[in-house]
Amino acid sequence: MTGTSPLETLPDEIFLHILSFLDSRDVVVLQSTSKHFLGLCRDGNFWRDRSLSASAVSERIRLYRLGSDWIDEDGTTLSGSPTAAGQGNQTQQDQNEAHWNRVESLSQLSARKRKREQIRIAANWDPTFPNEKTDWYTEYIHRYGPIAVSWFEQPHVQSGSLRTHLDACGIALYNPSGGNELFAVSPLEDGSVCLWDVKGTRTRKGSILTKSNPGLLCADGPGADLSRRSKMINTGSNLIEVDLKTLQVVEDHPFEWSITTLSAADPNVPLTVGTIHGLHFHDARARSEYRNEHHIQLDNISRKNGRDFSHVLDPRPLAPYASLAQSGPQSILHLGRSDSSQLSDDIFVAGRFSNILHYDRRMFPAIKGSVHSGARLCSLTSLPFPFATLYSDLRQRFLSSGEPVDKDRNTNGRTLIACGEYSTKGSLELYGLSSGADDSPREPVIQKSSLKNRQTASQSKLLSVINHGTRIVFSDGQGYLKWVERDGFTEVRRHKIGKSERVAQRSLFGSMPGSDDIARKILSTRTPGHDGEIRANDEDILFWTGERLGMLSFSSEPGFSPEDFEENTRTPEDIAAEEEQQMYGERMRLALERQARDVRFVQNLGAGSLHSGT
Repeated sequence: MTGTSPLETLPDEIFLHILSFLDSRDVVVLQSTSKHFLGLCRDGNFWRDRSLSASAVSERIRLYRLGSDWIDEDGTTLSGSPTAAGQGNQTQQDQNEAHWNRVESLSQLSARKRKREQIRIAANWDPTFPNEKTDWYTEYIHRYGPIAVSWFEQPHVQSGSLRTHLDACGIALYNPSGGNELFAVSPLEDGSVCLWDVKGTRTRKGSILTKSNPGLLCADGPGADLSRRSKMINTGSNLIEVDLKTLQVVEDHPFEWSITTLSAADPNVPLTVGTIHGLHFHDARARSEYRNEHHIQLDNISRKNGRDFSHVLDPRPLAPYASLAQSGPQSILHLGRSDSSQLSDDIFVAGRFSNILHYDRRMFPAIKGSVHSGARLCSLTSLPFPFATLYSDLRQRFLSSGEPVDKDRNTNGRTLIACGEYSTKGSLELYGLSSGADDSPREPVIQKSSLKNRQTASQSKLLSVINHGTRIVFSDGQGYLKWVERDGFTEVRRHKIGKSERVAQRSLFGSMPGSDDIARKILSTRTPGHDGEIRANDEDILFWTGERLGMLSFSSEPGFSPEDFEENTRTPEDIAAEEEQQMYGERMRLALERQARDVRFVQNLGAGSLHSGT
């Protein structure tokens, strides 16, 4: 007796065919019984076919041009039973035999044609590209699994028994080791910096990992008087670098105008800073080298309230910057290369102007080109794969044959994705770019195609957009997160993030329409892990509402809630204060009851006196 199940001795093809008759929930349960079943139940082709059959495409396949399309290519049809008339010397038996032979032949042709059509439709639907690693088990969960929203622990300040919650003023992700560790970083309204544990590697998932002292980012530096609201945050024209390990200010670099947006930080390229009227480069490495070589001792005039003003005595000329004809950049994207995960030298800038501006880091500050949009854009992302409008349109209608689809996927190029607002409605835009700038500045990036979804994306402004597996996800002003296929039009699913308040503490306006929170910025929590492999269902969506942080995960129930953190943060003083408040409430209740009894006694005494005639 080896304990091996008879099912484990079946060929993989037969076992997977048996799985096709089971419900997805049953397949998930079956994979937990053994390592052998785990490997087979995670088969990529199985979950790819299951994803296709569960999508809206399955209805198109079922109803796809029924009738004359399911006949032989020569136009032969089954018009009815043969009769004896005009059949010469054939007997009725010969006629029937020939008829059913013909029926069987046409039936085989019809089945083969159906199979070809299904393969062609599946090829049109398949959103993946060559050499793209896709976990179709995770894809199925993200497309059709349950969704739950969890809310991060909210930082607060304690003043006696009074607790005041602090709002988060932004969101970014910090992956210190390059493994599975991931922390959310945000400046708070009291001028401090706060870190949360996103994956629960060091503390509880969603809880605060560490928080700096108040005033770290304030205009007057740490130790400033925070009683005045104007002193609680930076004026917006200083770029403050903070060491996230020590939570100390490393650099405080001023700009002439207020900063409106920053590119994502990368150790290999300078940071691109967008101010109201221009674009600047900021390379922390060069400044550190300069400071090591030219250390200047400053007197008390050059340093005020802990802020470093050594830039005033810096003898170097101002770095070149790119001036903007129209103010208001909102998003800066360092475009990745099409053949690797490294960044190219291409920089795209979008904002409150009609064009997406294109710069080359090697030719900065000269502008290299622009892509016309016409919308007011606020978020940019990209795909290291090509995009062609013609093939995308044919694929939406499932009219393209397999050869053009394969040709489209095998060409070099990248896709620029933008979102924003056009004529009060949401605008999702995709631009196909050539890949010439990967190697030489003489070969410019050229816009080869474009798609602008301004009809079905949203009735309100789109706020943020990212890639999520083989889909595109964006947030809008109605509080929705919406997933669409890479064609930019076909909606996969949507979810409203709801309200962060507990039900017992909802305000008067909590049940009013439009009172739900909205995701102003969304980020993917995907990490490569220590072994470089992507774990199943390990890509949630982190979002910032403008006040709080939350996370959308694909689970039947939330992983954490505000009540969990409130219990963890209760100090003995808090518990004593709550008990004293409860005792005070009980004493007040008893006093009111005694007062009510005394009133009734006096009323009854007066009524008795009236009846007795006294």
